[in-house]
Order: sequence, then structure tokens, then C-alpha cells
Amino acid sequence: MTKIVVTGAAGKMGRTILYLALQDKEIEVVGATERKGHPLIGSPLSQLGIVSGQEEIKIEDDLLKGVKDWDVVIDFTEPKASLSHFTVAKDTKKGIIIGTTGFSKDEMEWIKKWEKDVKAVISPNMSIGMNIMFDVVERLSRLMKDDYDIEIVEMHHRMKKDAPSGTALRLKDAVISSDSSKEWLEVYGRKGITGERRREEVGVMALRGGDVVGEHTVIFAGIGERVEVTHRAYSRENFARGALFAAKWLYRRENGIYSMKDVLGI
Repeated sequence: MTKIVVTGAAGKMGRTILYLALQDKEIEVVGATERKGHPLIGSPLSQLGIVSGQEEIKIEDDLLKGVKDWDVVIDFTEPKASLSHFTVAKDTKKGIIIGTTGFSKDEMEWIKKWEKDVKAVISPNMSIGMNIMFDVVERLSRLMKDDYDIEIVEMHHRMKKDAPSGTALRLKDAVISSDSSKEWLEVYGRKGITGERRREEVGVMALRGGDVVGEHTVIFAGIGERVEVTHRAYSRENFARGALFAAKWLYRRENGIYSMKDVLGI
């Protein structure tokens, strides 16, 4: 039994994770948090409208408040909050799953320096299908990088704060890692007289609109043909299921900064 705490409990991802976790016989929900000042602070989980009979678990405004015994915290919040939760996990020798996107390069470097002192799974996308796509795209890029132009297109709902998505950037990294000797040129959007596309370019385009949960396509455009690899998320449940799977996996691991690739054994 893995005991978890869910941060951002009243958000869309938080509610989805809690809903699925409370049905998982291998998971025990022992805590939930929200930002300071949130109107649901102090309320039982039943007030989230996803479950009844959880009156003993109150929504707190601090990860260390009201939660005495937990194994892994699952965090899909925002970078500043996630860094704070990461610090708590490190200091208390607990595990943490981070699905937050939008970290700066310096923030990621700060996280990595604690690799020996914390056990964490960090991924911009917890979907099992998406993580398989990361692997597929890297393999295809090795085969097609010299003869095909590679472009990445992503679309998310109108409320998403960061662009391009962390998942699109991870796909871009998968392309680049296929040939570390090549001097890749990262292009984010195009406008005006840009001239002929250079062969070393890898384009990343972000679309926003409606309630799109997440859609990512990597295009390998050759002469006379085009290969496309697409992942579409129709529900946040696929991210939540991946996060819960990762939490159960991490519980029995030694310290380290892991990815979903490690979790899935890819």
C-alpha cells in the first residue's frame, strides 16, 4: 500500500488524481493540499464533489500540516509551488512525482543537483502512451534525420499558461538527442520572409484554443511523402493513471531523479 498526498487538490488534475486514487486498492490517500487562502482550506475531501465518506481528510495549505505519515506526494501545480514541495520531500526523505511544466533551465539544474538526496519522478507528461511516443520519435529521428524535415505541433486548451508545452519541448529534445553531433537550430514559430527552411532546423509550434486536453504531432516531411506520429489526450485521466503508476513504482526505489522512461522500463 502506497500512502500519497495530492497537492493542488481542488484543481482539475488534483481532482482527477484523487478520484482515481480513491478507487485504487494499492493506494491510500492520506492528505491533500491547496494554495494558502483557497476557499476549500480546512474542508473535507468530500467537498471536492468526487467522493463521499472521506470526512477525516482535510484539505490543508501546507504539505507538512495535518499529514503525519505519507510515502509519495503527487504534484501537478506550478513551478514555484513544485519546487517548495520538492524541498519538503527531500528534507523529509519522502518520494515526489512532479508533472508540472514550465520550469526554467536554472530551476531544473537546481533540482538535478539533489539527485542523491531525494527520490523523484519528473516528467512533463505522465501519460504512458505519450512516453512511448517519446521513445518512438527518438528512434525515428535517428533513421530519418538526414532526409526528412522534422516539425512538432502541439495544441492545448485556452487556459494553459506556458508555451510551447513541456511535452513538445521533450519531443524536441528526443529529436535532438538522436544526433548529438549535429548543430540543430530550434525554431519556435515563423513570421515574415523567413527564407528557405534550413536542414538543421527543428520547428516547435504551439496552438491554443477551446478545451483541448493535449495533442502532439511530430512530422517527418520528406520528398513525396510525410510520416506523422500523433498522440491525443481526450481526458486528464491518462495523466493521472500514469502518475499513480509512477507513485507505486517510486515507493520501492532508492534515491534518484527518474523519468517515466525509467518507470516504464523503456
